[in-house]
Formats: sequence, structure tokens, C-alpha cells
Amino acid sequence: MSKISIERLAQVVDRFDEVEARMGAVTDPVEIVALSKEHAALTPVVDAARALQQLHQEIKDLDELLQDAETDAEMREMAAEERRELLGGLPKLEHQMQLLLLPKDKDGDAPIMLEIRAGTGGDEAALFAGDLFRMYQRFAQLEGFKLSPVSSTAGDHGGYKEIVANITGNGVYGRFKFESGVHRVQRVPDTETQGRVHTSAATVAVLPEPEDVDIVLEDKDLRVDIFRASGPGGQSVNTTDSAVRITHLPTGITASQQDEKSQHKNRAKAMLVLKARLYDRERAIADAAMAAERKDQVGSGDRSEKIRTYNYPQGRVSDHRINLTIHNLPKIITGDALADVIDALLTEDQARKLAALSGEDAGI
Repeated sequence: MSKISIERLAQVVDRFDEVEARMGAVTDPVEIVALSKEHAALTPVVDAARALQQLHQEIKDLDELLQDAETDAEMREMAAEERRELLGGLPKLEHQMQLLLLPKDKDGDAPIMLEIRAGTGGDEAALFAGDLFRMYQRFAQLEGFKLSPVSSTAGDHGGYKEIVANITGNGVYGRFKFESGVHRVQRVPDTETQGRVHTSAATVAVLPEPEDVDIVLEDKDLRVDIFRASGPGGQSVNTTDSAVRITHLPTGITASQQDEKSQHKNRAKAMLVLKARLYDRERAIADAAMAAERKDQVGSGDRSEKIRTYNYPQGRVSDHRINLTIHNLPKIITGDALADVIDALLTEDQARKLAALSGEDAGI
């Protein structure tokens, strides 16, 4: 009758009770933080588990009542009707519980570094990169996240050749993680005199920020170069050696920052970006190994993958990973309806993971 065993529900509740008891006994600050995080993550799971336990108990009580020879006909009819209603609500509760029991991305609540770079298409690609940045800026606002630009290089005629932003809030990476990849735009550029549709592209990278314990950098592995900032800037920004480039020698990964007047602030920001890029590299290696064995992924992290097309003449947005097409481009590109695309990706990801866990062949 049940897709989730009573024993599995009991395990969830027992672990929650164990965490609560441990929280009242420990004094180590690091363990207190770890237990608090686990407690917060387990709370919605155990609430659903207890609701299911109660439902199973109520069905069991009704079964005993129906099997009791002394139960009169009227009471038996009422019990049978109530049992049918309870069984009718069981699949929904079990589905909710299955979703809660899916393996969690340990970085799901992590803040992110969002990197957008203009690709093929020259000035139009830079303008499109600017459109994407404003789309994410508005989406972050609607989701209650805080977006703070870290660094940027302006396009020659508007937009950005590259822009990096930090986004913080509860569940940021979980909402943005499927945005990594190549985004294409098909539209008539303002500079096109004959009305021809051009295709341009921009690359989006979503990098979860690691905790300090995740990435340990030693001074011997870093080369720090100080140089004079170039391009537009505030007073004195181009007249002092304040720009910083940090290179991680073992991997060759670099991060540069020149937007601040202070060399110290530029160094701190560059280090933050470098850690995120190194952590993303580790995740990419692990994800590649996992992808070779699993088929339950929508896909994320592959910078070369063309994931989405924004077609202006037809007013549509198509996400190629899940064959999704939505004819609401104006509101999606402003960020007001981007949630429709992201929710579809997350729903598909959950469905694939559920199919994989249940051993069903979903054809994906």
C-alpha cells in the first residue's frame, strides 16, 4: 500500500530527536553550527514524516475497527468511508515525502558568484550580456535575494563584455544552479539597417561560494600581481597601482579585480572569486564522474552547452535540456517570469531523480 516504509519514517524521526538532544548537550561552537544546520534541514522532513505516521496509524485503527465483529453496520459504513478518504490523501503525502527525502545538494543554500560573459556576436553579445544581468538582477529581487556587483568590464557600445556579481540569500544556489551554460539570442540588432535577424551568445557561470573549510589556499600556491587599473573608474582609480590579479599556480586559474580604489579591497574581492572558481572546478570534476554513471540529471555546469535560446521575432524562450518553450519572452527577459523557466527545470530534475530512485525507466 505504501511507497515509503514505516521503518524509513521512524529513522527520520529518530535522527531528528537525536539531533535535538545533541544540540542541548554540546558546547563546541563548530558542532553547534553543524547541528543547527542539520536541524533546520530535517524540520520539514520530520514534519512530513510525522504526518504520514499519523495517517498510517489512523488507517490501522480503522482497519481494526472494521475487523471487529462487534462493530455495528452504521459504524462500519462510517469507518469504511473515512478509510477511503484517508487512502485518497496518502499518495499526495507520500509524494511530498519522497521529494523531501531526495539527496540534497550540499551547496543548495550557498551564496553564489554569477559570471556573465559576452560570447560570439560582438557588440550585440555585450548588449545581450547586459540584458541577462538585468534579468537575473530582477529575478534575485523577486526571490528576496541580495545581488551585489563585484566587477565588470563594459561593452564598447553598452552592455558588458564581462560582469561578476555576488548573490546571497536562503537557497540561492538551488534556484540558480541550472543557469550555467551558453545562452543564445536571436533578434535584429539596433545597428542592423536591413532588418536581418542575428544570433549572438553569452556564457553564464553559476559558482557556489565555498565555506572557508571547503577551500584551503596556501601562500606558496598563489602569485599576486599588482598593476594599474584601466578603463573608466572613480577619481584616482586609474592613477594608482590598486588593481589585483591572483593566480592559483597549481591550476592556472586566475581572478582579477580593479573596481575598488583600495588595493586591499580589490585583493579581498579577487580572493573571493578565485575560491569560488576553484570550488567550482572541484564540483565539475565530481559531477563529470557522477554523470558517467547517472542519467537522472537535467544538466548543469557545462559552460559549452547551449542551454537556452531567446527568440525575439517569435517572442519565445526555449530551454533545450527539457524541450521547454514558453511564448512569454518580454517578461522572462526582464526577470519577472524567469521563475516559470527555473521552476520547470527544478520539477523535471525532481522527476528524474524520483524515477532513478524507484528504478523506473522514465525514458530520459
